[in-house]
Amino acid sequence: MPDSPAVTPILSGEEYINSLRGRDMAVYLFGERIAEPVDHPVIRPSINAIAKTYDLAISNPELASAVSPFTGERINRFLHVAESPEDLVLQNKMQRRLGQLTGACFQRCVGMDAFNALHSVSFEIDEQHSTGYHDRFKAFITEMQQRGYVIGGAMTDVKGDRSKAPHEQTDPDMYVHVTKRTDEGVYVSGAKAHQTGCVNSHWIIIMPTLRLGEEDKDYAIAGAFPADAEGITYVYGRQSCDTRAMDGTGLDAGNRKFAGQEAMIVLDNVFIPNNNIFMDGEYEFASMLVERFTCYHRRSYVCKSGVGDVLIGAAATIAEYNGVDKVSHIKDKLVEMTHLNETIYSTGIASSYQATQNKSGVFINDDMLANVCKYHVTKMPYEIGRLAQDLAGGLMVTLPSEQDYEHPEVGPLIKKYLKGRDDISTEDRMRILRLIENMTMGRNAVGYLTESMHGAGSPQAQRIQIARQMQLDIKKQLAQNLAGIGTDTAEEISADLSEYFARVFRPPGT
Repeated sequence: MPDSPAVTPILSGEEYINSLRGRDMAVYLFGERIAEPVDHPVIRPSINAIAKTYDLAISNPELASAVSPFTGERINRFLHVAESPEDLVLQNKMQRRLGQLTGACFQRCVGMDAFNALHSVSFEIDEQHSTGYHDRFKAFITEMQQRGYVIGGAMTDVKGDRSKAPHEQTDPDMYVHVTKRTDEGVYVSGAKAHQTGCVNSHWIIIMPTLRLGEEDKDYAIAGAFPADAEGITYVYGRQSCDTRAMDGTGLDAGNRKFAGQEAMIVLDNVFIPNNNIFMDGEYEFASMLVERFTCYHRRSYVCKSGVGDVLIGAAATIAEYNGVDKVSHIKDKLVEMTHLNETIYSTGIASSYQATQNKSGVFINDDMLANVCKYHVTKMPYEIGRLAQDLAGGLMVTLPSEQDYEHPEVGPLIKKYLKGRDDISTEDRMRILRLIENMTMGRNAVGYLTESMHGAGSPQAQRIQIARQMQLDIKKQLAQNLAGIGTDTAEEISADLSEYFARVFRPPGT
């Protein structure tokens, strides 16, 4: 990327929102092209959630910002590369805090994790092929930091027939691929499915989605382009109860202010200049990139513990409003919810503490613990949600509408008959019930439940990675030694286990 003149970075949430205005993007929702996504009531809550990532960096700079190794300036932590285990831990703490503040997906973790993965993979491609990807990538990172941009990471292809490799597909566009090459760069076509925050991003990074073979060289492409580049169409994904954001004052929405976002990105010969290409044909590195990205991203799911904090708080609130907060089985369910939530957080943050340094200098978290974290996330939010619904009661899904609540004849009946404790208004009781509905069945259940299942790979992907790293032979050797089985001496066993011990019991950061 060529040197850019000095620019004023986007710092505040308001500046971020204003930066999205006036872009000529082909965004489709409800069968219509949206002229200005910023002002659409269904889209705006997802923009508000990203704006929080900027405002938190101002209000709590130690948590949500960092000093760039490239510019020496303080930048948003979502644009930082991990220079230490502490950086990875602070990412997790920032993610939990943002989950608490929004109760939704704040959409920037994918770009952050793509940055870290590409930093090391581009370095190792250069090492083997004498390419110039790493310097290009560092120049790109520097530019994004200087401008304070939101980066969308796009990995998941639509895949077509899953039994076939990319080059075997009847339609080659089932995986994003290079369609044309020029002296200036490449053109790519295809589609990326359910991409988080893509419409709200300034730039998009595309990456391969799976292990590739030699015949898939044209699919081994990683590069960056502006979100409003020519040839891109966005088809916005529906979310359960999303049109409630368009009704009344937001009582029925549960959480009208914040939400997540997913869309399909359709690429029709989108141009990527040479300076923004970070992999092109090095198919043997595709699996490395996927595995490193998912390693980072699976422990990023500690964000669900922040959202879980909100749901636990909502469940405790409705118990209080119903006058049953002192009942023993109610308290026991809140304890169970907290235990599950803290299990998610503890495995994710443990993965970050157990980080090691890659050849490029960037630190990567522990892969086994990252997969354990994400596997917990595929289950535990569902149980937390079930317990929240248990405590909420059936009224959560049978509440009258806001319009009925405001009706001159029906409204007084609702206020009379749907009241709980004398000192709690009926409206407040309805609002907290709508929030629980929003998080467990409605719009933000997309991010808290279904995305928890399938984001960064569905449960089987984590089980495969855990199985690869179980090291059962070593564990059997430990057991057999203590049982007195075999003739190995303690010294021989220690030598056999040295690599295992070095990985599991190494000092933090080594």
